[in-house]
Amino acid sequence: MSCGYFLASEDHGPRALVEQARMAEQAGFTSLWISDHFHPWTTEQGHAPFVWSVIGALAEATSLPVETAVTCPTVRTHPAVIAHAAATSAVTLGEGRFRLGLGSGEALNEHILGTTWPQAPVRLAMLEEAVTVLRQLLSGEETSHTGRHYTLENARLYDVPDTFVPLDISGFGPASVELAGRVGDGFITMAPDEESVARFRRSGGGQQRVGGGMKVCYDTDQEAAIRTVHRRWPNMFLPGELSQVLPTPAHFEQAAGLVTEQHVRDGPVVCGADPEEHLRAIHAYRDAGFDAVHINQIGPDLRGFFDFYRTKVLPHCGG
Repeated sequence: MSCGYFLASEDHGPRALVEQARMAEQAGFTSLWISDHFHPWTTEQGHAPFVWSVIGALAEATSLPVETAVTCPTVRTHPAVIAHAAATSAVTLGEGRFRLGLGSGEALNEHILGTTWPQAPVRLAMLEEAVTVLRQLLSGEETSHTGRHYTLENARLYDVPDTFVPLDISGFGPASVELAGRVGDGFITMAPDEESVARFRRSGGGQQRVGGGMKVCYDTDQEAAIRTVHRRWPNMFLPGELSQVLPTPAHFEQAAGLVTEQHVRDGPVVCGADPEEHLRAIHAYRDAGFDAVHINQIGPDLRGFFDFYRTKVLPHCGG
């Protein structure tokens, strides 16, 4: 299993993300994920740069493969525009260095144009049709499409990579995981859930790539790390579908008022500087059948984190 770094666009500005990518490569991480948001989850995080501009900078700053984790190609942005951005990113990064991670989105980012935020089954149907449009356009052929949700007339991308861009689908519940197996080239999820991996493979995913994301907070003071996670990423601990339906950072902050530091202590985020704890969390993904895990550091000590992972964690990541 490979270990990549997860660039959090909600928590850092564009220049900081590019510098983190450089540090990740120097530390020995083998790939990059980058989130695609219009808003941060909370104002404490305070960032949300345009991901496609950042990817252009990453192409020059590092030699690592890059994937969006994840882009919603359905409401805020038409899939034809996402196809255009993805094709250009793939050409700019170079052969085989770009994968497009896709998901059904959150109201936080997608409601901003004043359109109705669809219910989950409709969002998944829109995502499935968007995948069809993306595949047609990324082939480089002239495309017309008349579907339930999208229309294209005589659209063609003139700059496309020589090899097809893999489309990985994010899934959490059974319906989205089965959609990933049916139409995706890979599967993305944020927990080491063995049953989701098995469902993906049974649903048509076969031996295609499964990638996971996880957050940690490296700090030599474990209690300080817990406080940092509680302050900067309390949204991680909200239950159910709240992350899909709350529309603004202010709403997330209101809901996060119910999250305590004890929730962080009892939750899945590894806090502190014990390499064995970090490795146990990583190996949970390996044991659940993942091919890769991408790790994000919460908190200000990025240099300490990268040095810690370079010397204490990454040498044992796959073992």
